Formats: sequence, C-alpha cells, structure tokens
Amino acid sequence: MSAPDDQAPGDPTPDDREQDGTAFAELALREELLRPLTALGYEEATPIQREAVPPLLAGRDVVGLAATGTGKTAAYALPLLQVLAPLEERPGTPTALVLAPTRELAVQVSEAVYKYGRELSVRVLPVYGGTPVGQQLRSLARGTDVVVATPGRALDLLGRGALDLSALRTVVLDEADEMLDMGFVEDIEAILDATPEDRQTVLFSATMPARTAALARRHLREPVRVQVESAPLATGEVPRVRQSAYLVPRAHKTAALGRVLDVEAPTAALVFCRTREQVDTVTESLNGRGYRAEALHGGMGQDQREKVLGRLRAQTADLLVATDVAARGLDVEHLSHVVNYDVPSAPESYVHRIGRVGRAGREGVAITLADSREHRMLKTIERVTGQRIAVQALPTVADLHARRLELTRAALRESLLTDDLDRFRGVVEALGDEFDLVQVALAAVKLAHEATGGPDGDEEDIPQERPATGPARSGGPDGRGRGRGPAGRRGDSGPVARLFVGMGRSAGVRPQDLVGAIAGESSLTGRDVGAIEIAERFSLVEVPADRAEEVIRGLRGATLRGKRPTVRRDRPAGRGPRAGGADRAADPS
Repeated sequence: MSAPDDQAPGDPTPDDREQDGTAFAELALREELLRPLTALGYEEATPIQREAVPPLLAGRDVVGLAATGTGKTAAYALPLLQVLAPLEERPGTPTALVLAPTRELAVQVSEAVYKYGRELSVRVLPVYGGTPVGQQLRSLARGTDVVVATPGRALDLLGRGALDLSALRTVVLDEADEMLDMGFVEDIEAILDATPEDRQTVLFSATMPARTAALARRHLREPVRVQVESAPLATGEVPRVRQSAYLVPRAHKTAALGRVLDVEAPTAALVFCRTREQVDTVTESLNGRGYRAEALHGGMGQDQREKVLGRLRAQTADLLVATDVAARGLDVEHLSHVVNYDVPSAPESYVHRIGRVGRAGREGVAITLADSREHRMLKTIERVTGQRIAVQALPTVADLHARRLELTRAALRESLLTDDLDRFRGVVEALGDEFDLVQVALAAVKLAHEATGGPDGDEEDIPQERPATGPARSGGPDGRGRGRGPAGRRGDSGPVARLFVGMGRSAGVRPQDLVGAIAGESSLTGRDVGAIEIAERFSLVEVPADRAEEVIRGLRGATLRGKRPTVRRDRPAGRGPRAGGADRAADPS
C-alpha cells in the first residue's frame, strides 16, 4: 500500500502492510519504480491507486475524488514517472507540473516523487512563496523533470520567463477544491493556458463543489472519474475518546493551550498545528511554561525526527507539537491527549488525529481550540463523524488553582501510601514541639504545592470566544465595503494589522486575488484574512498582527494581477501628510 499523502515518505505505518488484493507489480509499472516501492515497504495498492493508475498510464485525463490519506500522491506520481525518458534524452525543462495549495504539501509531494523515482534519477523541484526566489531560479536553469508548485509562485516564475512549460506532458491539480477556496482560480487558469493543448490533465479533490466541477469541464478532455470513499468508522472505534472544544480568540490560543494542559495534566500529549512556523512558536511557548515539549515537522531530517520520537517514547518529553505530515505513522503507547491547536480542515483529518488515543481499551482525551470562524467546521465534523464535541468554557484561574491543589493532594496521598517516611519523623517531631502539627502539615503541603504546581496568582483570565453569526468580512459581497476599523484594533480573533497594497479596482484586483496571494506567499490560510477594502488605486486588508511582517515580505516578492505591488502597513488617517485615501494611492513607499 502506498504511503498516505500526509505521511513522511519512507515512514510506512503498520496499516501499509495490509493486503488489499492488488500488488503494484500487477499495475504494469516499470522495475525502476517497483524496487523503490518495495524498499519503502509498499506492496499492495490502495483503492485510489488501483482505479487511477491504469487510465493514467493509458494517457487519459482523470478526475479523482479522494480524501487525504488514501494514497493519491502515488496514484498520480507513479504514472508520470513511468513515462520518464532516460536522463540524457530529457529536455531539461519540466515534463510534469503538480500544483498544490500549500508549500507544506508541495514539499511533501516533492519528497514522495523523488523517493519513488530515485532509480530513474528524477529531478524534482518544489517552488513556493515565502522564500527567496533566487535558488528556485537557479535550480530551474540547471534543469528539472517535475516541478511541484503553489499557484502563485508558479505564475510568478512564468511571468519571469523562468518556468518553461513547452515540453509539459502532464499537469496535476492536487487538492483542487482547496486551491479554489484559497482564491487561486485565475492563477490556475493562467497556468493551464500556458501549457501545451495536448497535455494530460489530472485533478484530485476531496470534494466536488460546482466551481471545481466547472474547472474540470473547462480543462479536462473526457476524463475518467475515479471516486474512493473514506472507510467508515467501525462501531465503537471512537467512544472511549472524550471529545471537547474551547472557543478562544486566535490571539489567545497559545495561552489557552497552556491553561488547558495545566488543568488536564496529560501523561503525554500530541498537539497538532497547521504549519511549521506554528509548531516552533507553540513549542517554544510550552517550554517557557515548564513543559518538556518537542517539535516535529517536515523540515526536520530523519535522524532528528527519530531522536524526538525516542525522547517522547522514553518519557523524557511530555508533549509533542507536530504537523499532520510529520505525525503520520506515529504510535505512542502512553499517549493520553490529542490537542488540535486549530480545527482540522477535513473531518477525516480530525478522526485520524484523535484515533491516536483511546486505543486498546484505554480512555483518551481529544481537545480542540477553535476561534469563532472555526466553530462551523466543528459542527461539520460532528455531522460527518456522528460524534458530539462538547463546547466547554475555558478553565478559569480558580479552576486552575483547584486542579493544582487536587494534583498536590493526589501526590501526597500516593507518598503516604507508598513511600518510606520514617527518616523524616525527627523533623516533624522537632517542629511539633514548637508548632501545632496541623500547621506543620499545612507548611509542608504549601512547599509541595509550589514545587509541583507553581505559586497561585500568576495567571490571568483568558477571553472567551463566541460562535460567529455572520461572514468574516465586512461590506458587500464583493468585499468592497468599509474595513472593520483602524489598523491595530482588536478584532474577533485577536489583534489585527491593516496592510496597504498599492493596487486596486483600476488594476482589476478582487478580494479573492488578495486572499489567494496572501495564502500562497505566507503561512496564513484564507480564513486568517480579515476585512478587505478595495479602492480605485489601492487596497486595504487585515491580517493577524503577529503575522503582518511575514505577509508583507511574501507579497513584496510576489505578483498580483501580473504586477509587483507596493505593500506596507497602512498609515491611519491623520498621521502625516500622506494620510487619507487619495494620498495613499500616490504613496510610492
């Protein structure tokens, strides 16, 4: 079975050994592909691979409906590698292009293609925003066979004349529905228009909303439709997992995570984050609270990954903070808690995450932190899984103090039942001559409590979130209404910064262009973008304040509607000679 899409390549899970009836050898793949697959431990094809590989090998266009974790990366990667010419006969420009919604997925797909095609000396290049373009330009100039790209960076490279698609044989749109949700439709259309008409086109999507179906109708020729349903949960598979959620403003999620973990006191916990940057930030915060936290994400080498997992299994680490990609195949026996720092974007991801606890008859705990805009996704997960996720009030400072006292009492009781305390008798008897024994006990409890739980009074209450009752953006349906307030104000999901983008309606800029560019050039997703205001010659867009500089750096290196925009923090009206709408548009800075 092939590695699931979000599994670290070369790290098969126990399920990968299951037999499902079709060996890769029966799919008529060349020996140079079969040997690496065998070395990776993959022997049997998944349903999506069984259905998709034969028509792709026959040169047909394919529309595949399959969720993450079904093996779709190998389903399209193996056929495009099958037709790879000998190295000396390759044109030097890519013969295959894979478009993916995020840089995390682009890197993951690149690694998988490289491992599958290593005996063919395949040259794979991931290209994505948020990083300097120079290295990517040099790699393209040296020659590559497969490019895996986010749409924004692919279009940027096309505009520079650096990405030559004239020899392209196959285009893959991976997670097409998510790319369209992120506002990449025009980028994708422009990229496809720059490819040969006789190319093979492959579209994979977890869902098939109307606009995804329309994209397939416009660009695929008589495609073979392949659909694989996610396996239903077995009865009784999840009930031993206690599921709950807390509604927390995004700016306070890290503090809320620490509060929840303090109250829950897990034996070992796995905290899921969306991005590598988020993993590093959360890990640093938890270590600052006294936890022994380790980070795990796709940017780490295999040796480093194994050391981290070794520390977790040896219980020299309490918490593992990881992305879905890095946590694939992870099985820790004493894991008691799974925490979703953000609501997973697909119900299948949620089920897969929480399935890591509650095994072998043990009870586990699954906790999700959600801001108001993510509350709707919780309801979707409940509907799909048939499991109730109780939305609870975040523990208060009083709850935390009570829990700490409870843990102190439990520790003292265990010591009274199991420890040899006679060597301390002299201390107690000596103090008993001077003080009441109850007072001596109270002083001992105080010292034990502060040694294990920290002193009381060092916490602040965290604001509670309310479920969203309306759209995230202000103004009319085209996003051209007024913004939600001056830059730096505290929004529904925490402090925001308002950014000035020196392009507006006169350049054809639309809200989805801004959302797509931000999502493609930074670690933010579309749901992280706040109010958008588009004027004639400039635009204003709100982003989380702590990510503003990352967004500015990303957009300054990107193209928007074919041009490089001026991007900076907005200067509120009344703060200098260039404040105000007309002057903003003329500001060259």
